[in-house]
Amino acid sequence: MPFDDRENIFAKVDDLSRELMIEYLREVKSDLAKEAKRLPLAELGRRMGVVGGTREAPFPINAGLLFFHPEPWRLFPTTQIDVVWFPEGRGGNRFTEKEFRGPLHQMVHEALSYIRTTFLSTTVVKHADRAEADRVSNYPFEAVEEALVNAVYHRGYDVREPIKVRITREDFVVVSYPGPDRSVN
Repeated sequence: MPFDDRENIFAKVDDLSRELMIEYLREVKSDLAKEAKRLPLAELGRRMGVVGGTREAPFPINAGLLFFHPEPWRLFPTTQIDVVWFPEGRGGNRFTEKEFRGPLHQMVHEALSYIRTTFLSTTVVKHADRAEADRVSNYPFEAVEEALVNAVYHRGYDVREPIKVRITREDFVVVSYPGPDRSVN
């Protein structure tokens, strides 16, 4: 059974944050958001698929703790995204690093927002012979978003390595363990 789908017998259902669960349900426009405050936490978790076990002994699922615990890195060390900028390239003497932690969906939103505002740019090239201009991005946001979301989704959270985003003027690399299937080159 994948790590994300396993019940965590070292945690309690009360380790899940009802507020984070309701916020998420509202964000995805789920009908469950309307009744979430009235449901017992274990029942809400079961309906969301993040609580397992028996009725007498419920346990949160690891994925639930990654999304709905306010500090998931306390349960799963190195649950974070490190964005590293190498202004002089990888061989240079300087770099800056920013660390993002929190529930998975919040961590992804914050890291993407930081990357978009700090490192992504678009150049507009106007032409004398036509009304349309060309737009050229250093790194297209849609590709960056897809790479980072896939890295977070496919990461092995039982592996104690953070997700690393390494940015230079020449390349944009996302590293996540265990990484893609070995058959993918």
